[in-house]
Amino acid sequence: MKTVWMYIAGLILIAGCSGYEKLLKSSDYKLKYDKAFEYYNEGDFSKAVTLFDQIATVYRGTRSADSVYFFQAMSYFKQGDFILAGHYFRTFVQTYGGSKFIEDASFMGAYCYYMQSPRPSLDQTSTMEALQAFQLFMIRFPGSDRIEQCRELVTELREKLVEKSYISARLYYDMEHYKASIVALNNSLIDYPDSKFREEIMFLILKSKYLLAENSVKSKQTERYQDTVDEYFSFVSEFSDSDYISEAKRMYKVSAKHLNLEVTNY
Repeated sequence: MKTVWMYIAGLILIAGCSGYEKLLKSSDYKLKYDKAFEYYNEGDFSKAVTLFDQIATVYRGTRSADSVYFFQAMSYFKQGDFILAGHYFRTFVQTYGGSKFIEDASFMGAYCYYMQSPRPSLDQTSTMEALQAFQLFMIRFPGSDRIEQCRELVTELREKLVEKSYISARLYYDMEHYKASIVALNNSLIDYPDSKFREEIMFLILKSKYLLAENSVKSKQTERYQDTVDEYFSFVSEFSDSDYISEAKRMYKVSAKHLNLEVTNY
């Protein structure tokens, strides 16, 4: 009995596939239109997008064009193809500004960039594009129900850029390129003054200046130890209870000794 039912199921599957293959070869675009939406609503996005691709040019310029192009993009998105989906959503926004789908398409175009945003250690081009697209969406649709979601996503994306900035700057320190480290770490603070890594960045600037002085030729040490002392006071004025304070004071005392300065308890 089980074999019989498997046989029947197989016949139904073959018949279904056969019907779909015939549909693809058909010139009945109204039927393709109806079946594309039917497949989409059933969750069969692979078949739906193939049909949407076939009828898109045919329906261009008609009253149904925006529906076809929007759900073509949605079908790619539902399959996880965020590059193509994003391309179609953004093309839609440029083409169908008066469509009832314009708000959804604008958001989804930004969201596709968001879905392509990689972990902080990698290139953050998609993150920047997502950030700009969400900001543009909030300006264009200030009354949208998605505004709060956009704000949350913008915060998440900014945090990723902050971490990327820190990782990139920290790399110079880890490679013992202390002059470059000082520049990169300072730039990170300029770009993101409220960085959650602020304390560590300021400590690494202090340590980079100290190690640069330690490894300098004698003629340059005085100036660089003075930079270390100055940096120490900047650090402790902001983070007097830091976990790094003991090491910071050690570097300060060594630097002050080289400069023949009286060591304070600050």
